[in-house]
Amino acid sequence: MRPSVTKLSMEELEARHLSAQDERPWPVSVICDDLRSALNVGSIFRSGDAFRITRVWLCGITAQPPHREILKTALGATETVPWTYQKDVVALVRELQKEGCQCIGLEQTSGSTPLQDWVWDGQTPLALVVGNEVHGLSDSLLDQLDGFVEIPQFGTKHSLNVAVAAGIALWELIRQQLT
Repeated sequence: MRPSVTKLSMEELEARHLSAQDERPWPVSVICDDLRSALNVGSIFRSGDAFRITRVWLCGITAQPPHREILKTALGATETVPWTYQKDVVALVRELQKEGCQCIGLEQTSGSTPLQDWVWDGQTPLALVVGNEVHGLSDSLLDQLDGFVEIPQFGTKHSLNVAVAAGIALWELIRQQLT
């Protein structure tokens, strides 16, 4: 017979939240380049909050808070995850690299590494770069990045929603640090 299971109460969840506020964020940010859907942007903020990342960068045509659809899916995470708008993603990547940040594209490329095989040291600042829902990362950006990871997939569609993919990648990066 299985033991009885109950959901955590709001008080228990709030206690977890308060204890997490004292912890430093992971040196991970997400760069959103030309995302068309504000709902995806909000979901990325929500994942960013869940995994305690440093920042979300919004580039190109990507919507910015306070946008109704971002706020709908972010559920307050735009208040807990710092964000910055930078029109030119290539200029942003170059600047971050000068500051010692490793910029990794989440994209299926000829040189990408399966996500589970890519190892992050947990110390070096890292920017996970996600691209447009239809076209992915732009060709002008590909040559600027320090590497690529991809999520292995076994179905017939060959792609994941950008916000889902970002959440999976963030979890794997943080999970590596917990073991």
